[in-house]
Amino acid sequence: MLLIFSLAFLSFAIGWVSHPAPVPKPKIQKKVSLLEKIKRRGMLNVVLLNAPSTYIIGADGPQGFEYDLLKSYAKHLGVELNVTAAHTVQEALALSKRSDIDITSASLAKTAQRKAKYNFGPSYFEVQEQVICNRDMLKGDKFPRDVEDLEGLNIMVGADTSYAETITSLKKDGFDINAVINSDNSTEELLEMVAKHQIDCTIADSNIYSINLRYFPNIALAFSISAREQLAWILPKNRPKLAMDMYAWLNDYNQKGKMTQLKDRYYGYILFFDYYNAKMFYKRIKSRLPKYKKYFVTAGKKYAIPWTLLAAVSYQESHWNPRAKSFTGVRGLMMLTKKTAKMLGVKHRLDPKESVNGGTRHLMQMIKHIPPEVENESKLKFALAAYNIGFGHIQDARKLAQKLGLNPNVWSDMKIVLPLLSHKKYYRNLKYGYARGEEPVKYVESIYNYKDILEKLNEKLVTP
Repeated sequence: MLLIFSLAFLSFAIGWVSHPAPVPKPKIQKKVSLLEKIKRRGMLNVVLLNAPSTYIIGADGPQGFEYDLLKSYAKHLGVELNVTAAHTVQEALALSKRSDIDITSASLAKTAQRKAKYNFGPSYFEVQEQVICNRDMLKGDKFPRDVEDLEGLNIMVGADTSYAETITSLKKDGFDINAVINSDNSTEELLEMVAKHQIDCTIADSNIYSINLRYFPNIALAFSISAREQLAWILPKNRPKLAMDMYAWLNDYNQKGKMTQLKDRYYGYILFFDYYNAKMFYKRIKSRLPKYKKYFVTAGKKYAIPWTLLAAVSYQESHWNPRAKSFTGVRGLMMLTKKTAKMLGVKHRLDPKESVNGGTRHLMQMIKHIPPEVENESKLKFALAAYNIGFGHIQDARKLAQKLGLNPNVWSDMKIVLPLLSHKKYYRNLKYGYARGEEPVKYVESIYNYKDILEKLNEKLVTP
């Protein structure tokens, strides 16, 4: 019996030893999406075209339509925005191929050729390609009105741009166009070359032309050369979660009216552009501003307001004429009334230093009166409107905005409401009654136009 048991045990032991030990199944590594990687690293890596229509470093730090839009998306993700600057579209497209880049933003139209090469996210802006020429050509018979008129003109466009695609397509269709494809200059630089008449014409998207018109008043729109095109960001391929998140965020951004506010900030002044006034402004920057810049700089430092804004207010008020006088009796660089000057302790309204200091203090008073719900740049624009039309009418406009279902705390909606103050239907039920509501809208937009020009030219201005 013992022998049988021993043999049975030995057989079991041999079988157990010879049987391979169970190997644990390897854990399947779940692939981490790019969206999740961005959140984990706490950084959104973007390529941004260094140009006024997209991204520049201004007096108050980074700014630009596409920069602000990307900044908002990074905030939505809860991460920081890390910018790699490109200086031409060609350079931006080359950088988009880097493995560490999440988004490429360069005011890029979704053309058929590009869609075949790149993966685009949602559209955020609609533009048209426009032929832009030197304004002096209007005096002769060389200013083009259609594609056939481009024959014989000196035209230059940037390499790898949608404009180069358009030129190539037109040449294939038989049009004789003498266009140089340039790899060295940005679209903005080509617009400057047009303004200086170093070339006759270039092509630019409508948004780029609009932004640069105030910097180069010698350029003029000839005609649109394309149908409507959509701008979008380039995303890495096969990253569906990032794209889906971006579509959802952009839809919400639009629904909340934030896109309208952003467009208003960067393009709102366009309706009030005046060629003659722009030309005179540039002349007076050289002839008048150097005499008074030190007063704007000093007051700006004292009250923490950009000196460029104070100088812009002064130009809007008096064209930097210290002896300016209106038919209503306001006088000086900042055009103060007798009552306001007395309240501010300004004894001599024609003294440039006193006028600038008094006008700045008056603006500060307006800023303090603006309700705390009005934030950021809207607060300053509300204050400027109050400086122009009086704080009471601003209060009326905010109440009217609420009645009309608009936001009383953002400037883009106030631009809609303020002009209504001159309509009896609305002003008869308001505390402060009638007001020429169009004026503060034009006033604020003009000031911001002047301010932007001054900031762009700041390095070239005479230092006091």
